[in-house]
Amino acid sequence: MQIKYWLLLILLGAVWGSSFIFIKIATPEFGPIAFVGLRLLLAGSLFLPFLLMPKYLNQIHGHIYKILFLSLFNTAIPFTLFSYASLYSNSNMLAILNSTAALFTMIIAYLWINEPVSKKQLLGLVIGFIGILIIVNPFNTQTTLIASLACLLAASSYGTANVFIQKFATDVNKLVLIGWSLIFGGLIFLPYTIISFPEVTPSKEAILSLIWAGAVGTGLAFIGYIRLIEKIGAVKTSTVAYFLPVFGIIWGNLFLDELITFIIIFGCITVLIGIFIANSNKPSAEL
Repeated sequence: MQIKYWLLLILLGAVWGSSFIFIKIATPEFGPIAFVGLRLLLAGSLFLPFLLMPKYLNQIHGHIYKILFLSLFNTAIPFTLFSYASLYSNSNMLAILNSTAALFTMIIAYLWINEPVSKKQLLGLVIGFIGILIIVNPFNTQTTLIASLACLLAASSYGTANVFIQKFATDVNKLVLIGWSLIFGGLIFLPYTIISFPEVTPSKEAILSLIWAGAVGTGLAFIGYIRLIEKIGAVKTSTVAYFLPVFGIIWGNLFLDELITFIIIFGCITVLIGIFIANSNKPSAEL
């Protein structure tokens, strides 16, 4: 793979990894529901100029239910769970537990579409979940059990969306699928966003964090992700998952003074080793 694509992958990992610190900053002031609703609308608005072009607008027909499914399981549900978790957990924990989506994808694919699991992949799953146990324990004061469970449930939601795409949505244009799922997710949340909007105007820091998380960390990042898939394929692009927890830990320490403890490092490395073993020599589903 060319160096420029490696650089783009690292940049994408850095941008996505930064989203967790902005979730941590903005959620307490906006509230989880309003934050997620506004984040989805901001992200979707970046796709709208492309989606309204005739060549893309015509491709929505016959795929509404697929887009709605992903609106829930790939955006609304996991975004909300991570936002709630951020109230009781450091951002680095969100980033690490987010990476377990790769492990949940394999389990759900086995249970839902009978995708076989080799002994090597099973070993990877076991190692990955040992990493989760290292992180989610009473001695790790940087997260609570409820927050960790919310993150893991969000990761399983991403896994469900991944398997759904693999089984039922390979015939849908990636830009159309992701773009409309963000917009529909925002529209689904709109009534709740209005009701739960904070009475006190959020701080400038919280507003800027929302803009970054929505426009850059979600909208532009997804556009870049789709572009990379078109250029280097889904298998190579999926390696961005290894950069997210690394950058999540770095950004959390630099900007929020979150401690980088032995538990965090050891647990993160163990999870990533498990993901690598479980997915090595295994083709990834096209998004």
